[in-house]
Amino acid sequence: MKIANIDLGKQSLFLAPMEDVTDPSFRYICKEFGADVLYTEFISSDGLIRDAKKSLAKLDIFDYEQPIGIQIYGHLLEPMVEAAKMAQAAAPAFIDINFGCPVKKIANRGAGSGMMRFPDKMIQITESVVKAVNVPVTVKTRLGWDENSKIIPELALRLQDAGIAALTIHGRTRSQLYKGEADWTLIGEIKNNSAIKIPIIGNGDITSAKGAKEAFNRYGVDGVMIGRATYGRPWIFKEIKHYLETGVEMQPLSLQEKISLAKKHLIKSVEFKGERRGVLEMRRHLSSYFKALPNFKPIRLKMVTEDDYKEVLNILDEIGYTYINICEE
Repeated sequence: MKIANIDLGKQSLFLAPMEDVTDPSFRYICKEFGADVLYTEFISSDGLIRDAKKSLAKLDIFDYEQPIGIQIYGHLLEPMVEAAKMAQAAAPAFIDINFGCPVKKIANRGAGSGMMRFPDKMIQITESVVKAVNVPVTVKTRLGWDENSKIIPELALRLQDAGIAALTIHGRTRSQLYKGEADWTLIGEIKNNSAIKIPIIGNGDITSAKGAKEAFNRYGVDGVMIGRATYGRPWIFKEIKHYLETGVEMQPLSLQEKISLAKKHLIKSVEFKGERRGVLEMRRHLSSYFKALPNFKPIRLKMVTEDDYKEVLNILDEIGYTYINICEE
């Protein structure tokens, strides 16, 4: 699989861009576990051109993350073009346009998947961004706005003609949000359309190694993008690669391995963001690593209310002592 001249190999695994999740520390962990392609959190074009601090911070990427895409979103042509130029200056492997986010405050103003109601405008923005930058441009979108307007078969061809280098399709409409099951049928039809020459990446409900293998084998996609299933389980990339290579499921991570991973993730978060912010923004991740443990609520409460970095590390050690002792008994 190639995005322009970037060779990603066969059956590539992509980390989906997720707001407040795919920050540098989480990307670092996912890369270690075998994610082939990373994405930043999605970035508002309006925020970038206003020099908003939070938006600008999302442009921070690192050489070891390559190939990485910076994803931008917006509903106005000129801000999208200017944002793409700013993103290009950060030296990503490619720029991705988000035409898929279903969040109400974004979609209702015509950005993200809201653009599915205005396909001509979508194409105009895409063409303009492609012409404005010298790195490959990719798009992430959905099947359509609702069940009665699944425009993706025609839209995929138009986006290809607009010059994009790859297309990621989430197998739901905007109206579905994340409810119900993702429908991969149209994704497979687009991939197998002889007129489609660019890579097609499938997204939606990939939660296991077997599910990823089925997506590759049944629908023929070039890559699989994984989003919510990475949350509290970034090792899913390693699980999938192990299964694709051997046909055998990987041994689950031990409790001690999860504790060591949580510590590494916390240390990286503090390294990138400083102690206070690094600890606060890790809370959403830390409890997710241990959600399957029985009677975990008291320790979880301590972990997500503690502000002191060293004390959080101590609490992680406490998880080991508590649950390993229970197992030994």
